[in-house]
Amino acid sequence: MNSHEKSGKLAGRVGLITGGAQGIGRAIAERFQSEGAYVVLMDRDGATASETVRQLTEHRPSAPTIFLQADLSDPDQVHRAIDDLKNRYGRIDVLVNNAGIELDKPIGQISACEWDRILNVNLRGAFLLVQHALSLFPESGGTIVNISSIHATHAFPHSIPYACSKAGLLALTRNLALELAPRRIRVNAICPGYIDTRLWEEYLRHTPDPDAVASQTTALHPVGRRGLPADVAEAALFLASDGASFITGTNLVIDGGLTIRAHA
Repeated sequence: MNSHEKSGKLAGRVGLITGGAQGIGRAIAERFQSEGAYVVLMDRDGATASETVRQLTEHRPSAPTIFLQADLSDPDQVHRAIDDLKNRYGRIDVLVNNAGIELDKPIGQISACEWDRILNVNLRGAFLLVQHALSLFPESGGTIVNISSIHATHAFPHSIPYACSKAGLLALTRNLALELAPRRIRVNAICPGYIDTRLWEEYLRHTPDPDAVASQTTALHPVGRRGLPADVAEAALFLASDGASFITGTNLVIDGGLTIRAHA
């Protein structure tokens, strides 16, 4: 057992991270593990998740990372996954609702099924997880971190379902923070800006000139770069740790100053 397992910021705590197979979720899992947490990943992508689990477990064999496969839009799958977590650990200390999907279409081309899919995964999935996991939080409390987006507070072209789902996640965050405060469960949100992830790369590939779009996007940031998954992971670690014990119901924007410039 290394020093972080004994005295890290999340030493001995059980952290469940949805969408943890890659990107921001994986970065959060790696950071939590480095601070002594027992990491549980939930994702629908079993192939990618298995490789992430293997690498995390190799890094810390004394506390193997657990993978729970579930589609967050399916209440039965969510319920079974939480039951599995209960059987393995008996509790949860930190829940990170990170899983999310996007859709880049104008309003006239969005089907009702596409709308439902985005809202079901991004918003209802978080609601279902909190609802089913609530009984596993100890009497000493815990933390919930919801990964929202700057799309929740600022308008961008062709992102209506995604923006609505992320705005709903902010409302869920505030109301959960109020309702769960007596149980000593803190609830906060993070709004990332442009982060270099698989979703961002997929978006670029569908643009006429990916290199030009990437350069233009970078130029929008006062700090001179786009974000990295590790930037969001550091924020998630802070909100999940005792260092944020007096913080609940807030929204931490991680966007390199992008939205400040939007208001300038």
